[in-house]
Amino acid sequence: MTDATSISDHWAKGDVYARILDTMKRAGLDPDTVTVEQLAPVDHFHARGFPATVELADALPVSQGDRLVDIGCGLGGPARYLARRFGCEVDGIDITAPFVEAANKLSELVGMQDDVRCVHGDGQKLPFKDATFDGGYTQHVTMNVPDRAAFFAEAFRVLKPGAFFALTEHGLGETGAPHHPVPWSEDGSGAYLMRPADTVAALERAGFAGIEVTDTGAKYVEGYKRAMEMARKGETPVFGVHILLGPQAPQIVQNAARNIEERRTHPVQIICVKPG
Repeated sequence: MTDATSISDHWAKGDVYARILDTMKRAGLDPDTVTVEQLAPVDHFHARGFPATVELADALPVSQGDRLVDIGCGLGGPARYLARRFGCEVDGIDITAPFVEAANKLSELVGMQDDVRCVHGDGQKLPFKDATFDGGYTQHVTMNVPDRAAFFAEAFRVLKPGAFFALTEHGLGETGAPHHPVPWSEDGSGAYLMRPADTVAALERAGFAGIEVTDTGAKYVEGYKRAMEMARKGETPVFGVHILLGPQAPQIVQNAARNIEERRTHPVQIICVKPG
């Protein structure tokens, strides 16, 4: 099994869309009238989910009519949110085929198939022409990227001069290896965490400039602990990302918080630009 296949299989197998649709119905949501906002508890499948997407969007210089690339688009929730909020178009790419299939079906479900287009592929070799996009982003994807240099070089290549590039990730902390399982790895396999300073250096080598780093650890711990408290009280909603994390979800969330508190991981948001 190739590393790409094992990473893809870690995130999802089978008919993800059918699983989401079934849970949607059990939560009392009508697929015929469901909205982008109602999908948000599931389709923003990254740390802190929808609130993290909104915060990232607040910091991005997106204009109406822009064309963006979402590298590691998952289920397409962030792409749909940005397209709807800014009146832009988003091309997504993800290594996990069941996610891509679900992303496109969910976009069609909410009538956004012309605004958001997702394809199956690898962020280390993007299927887009040079200087295509006005901006790009990747949310909690790079922890599974073995060749960070190729990943950033490809992002740089497909962006127009002056375009922004943003990423959020769990960086490697200073005190030791993370406890597992975590969202991106069950046992440490397929994980390629880097210290934030090394990520910045890799972005600089790729050609990016104006790099701004924001520590997001405290917000993530707060979010994880809120989820843990809801689970303890039996208040976990029917429709949430736990349906994708599987039976290990409680341990995954607990470890994610513990790793940050013990400085084993260091979550950051990074925004930079391709010089004009």
